[in-house]
Amino acid sequence: MTYLVTDNCIKCKHTTCVAVCPVDCFYEADNFLAINPDECIDCGVCEPECPANAIFADSALSEPERTKWDKINREVSSYGPNIVDEKEPLSDHAEHDGVPNKYEKYGIIPVKVIE
Repeated sequence: MTYLVTDNCIKCKHTTCVAVCPVDCFYEADNFLAINPDECIDCGVCEPECPANAIFADSALSEPERTKWDKINREVSSYGPNIVDEKEPLSDHAEHDGVPNKYEKYGIIPVKVIE
């Protein structure tokens, strides 16, 4: 079992979950956080910390949602920078909390790396 970040994190990006993670398995996109399923130790401390209720045990998700969010979390973890400290959520997070189908509406936007 692992924990996965799902749709309601998009355009919210609260990081209280990041602050409690004992293994630093969160990664960041511009508008989303992800958990690396291979690094997650299944402790579950992040789930109750998410004010947007966007984190779930993979076993709590039905198919095809489990496969979809596992793939998305793995993808973001492969390119996004590791995030270990709490930050402010996105400035307009309140207006996006609970909006359905955010992945289909907004997608995941990678963090822009300045070179």
